[in-house]
Amino acid sequence: MHDHDPAPPEAFTLTPIGRIVSDYPDKFGIPRQPGLAPEARGRLELLAPFDDPLTVRGLEDVSHLWLTFLFHRSPERWTPLVRPPRLGGNARIGVFATRSTHRPNRLGLSLVELAGIDTRNGVCLHLRGHDLVDGTPVLDIKPYLPWAESPPAARAGFAPAPPVRLPVRFSDRAAGQLAERADGESLHRLIAQVLAQDPRPAYRRGAEARRYGVPLRDVDVRFRAVADADGGGVALEVLEIVPLATPRP
Repeated sequence: MHDHDPAPPEAFTLTPIGRIVSDYPDKFGIPRQPGLAPEARGRLELLAPFDDPLTVRGLEDVSHLWLTFLFHRSPERWTPLVRPPRLGGNARIGVFATRSTHRPNRLGLSLVELAGIDTRNGVCLHLRGHDLVDGTPVLDIKPYLPWAESPPAARAGFAPAPPVRLPVRFSDRAAGQLAERADGESLHRLIAQVLAQDPRPAYRRGAEARRYGVPLRDVDVRFRAVADADGGGVALEVLEIVPLATPRP
C-alpha cells in the first residue's frame, strides 16, 4: 500500500495584499493587455500586515512585476466558451485558451513596470503601463524573470501579434482643454494610447456617428469614429474632455 497526500481542500481563502489606485476609474476603455498604454500610471498600496517594508526588500533591483489579482468587477458566473474581442466578438473559443475576465475564479495576471517604491508610510509601489481598474484587489506580487519567462519560440494562438492601432485625432476644443491642465501632455499621450486600441465594442467597429465616453484619471474623454483621410480607414476623434460627473475620492 502506498501513502498518498490528503486531498486538497475544495475551497481556499485568499486575502488581498493590496489595492490598486489607477488612471482607469472604470473598466471600459482599459487596454486588453498590459504594456499597450505605457503612459498609464497607478500605484499598488499594500494593506496591513503586508505593508511592512521588509516585504519588498530587494525589489528595487527589479524592473517589472507579475501581479496576481481579482477581476472584482466581473460577474462570478462563467462559461466554458467565450467570445474574445480580438476575434471580432463572434467566434467562440475555450475560456482557458483566452485571457477573458469571465473565469471560474476571476483571477487575473498582469505584467507591469515598477516605476518606484515608497516605504515612508507603509508600502506603495508606483506602476507604469498597467491594465488594472481602480480598486483592483491584488493577491500576490512576483518579480518578472525575462530569461525564464520570455521563450523566443513561444506561440500565442489566436493573438500572435499586438493589435492594430487606430489613428487618434484631437479636435481644437479637446486640444485647448488639455492645454489648460498641468498634466495635459501626459493625459494627451494616455488618451492617444488608450483610444488607439479601439475600446468600442467589436460589433460597432467602423466609422459611425455614435459618440462614446471613456473615463481616464478625473475626466470623461468623449470621442467618435471618423473616416481617416490619411489612411483611408477609420480614425478616432477626441471631441471634448470634461470632468467626471462623480469625481474620484
